[in-house]
Amino acid sequence: MPRGRRGSRVSALEGGREEEAPLEAAAAPSALWASLPQPEAAADRTLLRGIFEIGRGSCDVVLSERALRWRPIQPESPAGDPKYDFLCKEELVELKDIFSVKLKRRCSAKQQRNGTLLGITLFICLKKEQNKLKDSTLDLINLSEDHCDIWFRQFKKVLAGFSNRPKSLKVLLNPQSHKKEATQVYYGKVEPLLKIAGIKTDVTITEYEGHVLSLLKECQLQGFDGVVSVGGDGSASEVAHALLLRAQKNAGMETDSILAPVPAQLPLGVIPAGSTNILAHSLHGISHVVTATLHIILGHIQPVDVCTFSTSGKLLRFGFSAMFGFGGRTLALAEKHRWMSPNQRRDFAIIKALAKLKPEDCEISFLPSISSQDLREGKVRGSPRSDCSGQWQMTQGQFLNVSIMAIPCLCSVAPRGLAPNTRLNNGSMALIIVQNTSRPEFIKHLKRYANVKNQFNFPFVETYTVEEVKVYPKNCNSGHNPEEDGPHENCSFPWNVDGDLMEVTSDIHVRLHPRLINLYGGGMEEMTDSKVTCNCL
Repeated sequence: MPRGRRGSRVSALEGGREEEAPLEAAAAPSALWASLPQPEAAADRTLLRGIFEIGRGSCDVVLSERALRWRPIQPESPAGDPKYDFLCKEELVELKDIFSVKLKRRCSAKQQRNGTLLGITLFICLKKEQNKLKDSTLDLINLSEDHCDIWFRQFKKVLAGFSNRPKSLKVLLNPQSHKKEATQVYYGKVEPLLKIAGIKTDVTITEYEGHVLSLLKECQLQGFDGVVSVGGDGSASEVAHALLLRAQKNAGMETDSILAPVPAQLPLGVIPAGSTNILAHSLHGISHVVTATLHIILGHIQPVDVCTFSTSGKLLRFGFSAMFGFGGRTLALAEKHRWMSPNQRRDFAIIKALAKLKPEDCEISFLPSISSQDLREGKVRGSPRSDCSGQWQMTQGQFLNVSIMAIPCLCSVAPRGLAPNTRLNNGSMALIIVQNTSRPEFIKHLKRYANVKNQFNFPFVETYTVEEVKVYPKNCNSGHNPEEDGPHENCSFPWNVDGDLMEVTSDIHVRLHPRLINLYGGGMEEMTDSKVTCNCL
């Protein structure tokens, strides 16, 4: 795709104001769209037709209600020439993949605006392998001011018709995430794309733990179409928790005890800038900053199930996943060594927790999901616990780890997910119970998460599909060790909730609430199951 003559500066301009594309954005040769599936021609009304130079040749270009198509203009050739047929093959880009349009002008070094018109630049989202998205450009070259103005106005009208795309966003940036890279990630990769898309932003850099909660409790959000979290899993979970608390308050509900919470009023965007980025990875199928940003720009909405964590009838927080036992202990140890780098802190905590591996003595009650295969086949272990529905089940004993997850929890160390059979919004949670076993067997189980083998194919691992879970620790012997973790007035048990440490002194009740919050994302399942054909570089 031509980028302008040597010695001159070419930029995409709108209204005479220069708009520079991010360094990542590169013009994509037109042939790269050749393999795209053709949208149905029926009811696809033609809006405009004209001639533009695309790549290095003139093309017959047709703008319809669904797609932009073009075909090279070639001299007549003998029928049946395969080379000629290939060169004349129609190519296209779907309008839903275009997120901005600018007038393309050549500006000299002294010119600040209104240089020589070259044509139109379209900013496009390309779908690549493994759910990855990439921003690119497509240049439509034509030197006619009138011709380009007509097409430019029509493209703007088309883009304005995508009402689900955000126009203004509240951005919450955690500068302490991971290696303190969140600021660089946002201003280097995210903000340039948001500016190209014409999205207004209001950025707040969080300064202390709990800042997000206090900020979203009071600030005005009426002018925003969504909220974006730039940070790790803890940051995103905190923003989700704050948005849901605000929704309950606006609905006039008591936030101390919530049985049927109302959904969050604004969608949440998650820019991965943490160490594990489980939420972003589960949402997009990949932990990739540009992919997450383009999902936000294009207004892709994915409803996601959320859990409430409560004790003694009092709400503690909203969240997506939790671990008790080994997972909670590991995080508690890591939090006490914040001076280490994230990777060193994680490795140290895992090794120390394994060296002092011990089970939790507790009782676990759970309500199997109505759609649970275990319930239908009568495979649930344990004896029923008293309940008016008669469906509660109970198991007790010594457990090394208990995981309760409403999302798949994908990450780099568990590419299939910590709970691979769970989906983002299937109305159920995965309950994974690891019974007491030897240290070598437990380590073998942990290693299975990193490969394609079934990590649950052990006699000491039980899995259930549930709607509610209650965990009752039996005694304090398995709680914090004062010699290792410091003195505690009350015996407390560490829980890992979305990467945040939550210390609880009594039982925990986890309840699932389907589709309680909308997240910006295409959804890993949606992009995979629908077998979307990618226009790849």
